[in-house]
Amino acid sequence: MSKKDLPIATVERILKKAGAKRVSKKGAEAFAEVLAEYVYKLSKEAAMLAEHAGRKTMLDVDVRLAKRRLEES
Repeated sequence: MSKKDLPIATVERILKKAGAKRVSKKGAEAFAEVLAEYVYKLSKEAAMLAEHAGRKTMLDVDVRLAKRRLEES
């Protein structure tokens, strides 16, 4: 995934909701890059869990379990 996968305006909005008063373009781009990497890993893990369960559809439980597994590793 590249940082262009996430709109910078959306990333800036998330950072401001989290309490940032101002966000530089490079700061938002760096955050987007890190976020995209995490989202990719989470998605891959959740897809693997759905496949392991014999499903093509990823469910909320797959995402939650994937998050928990990533936090433990």
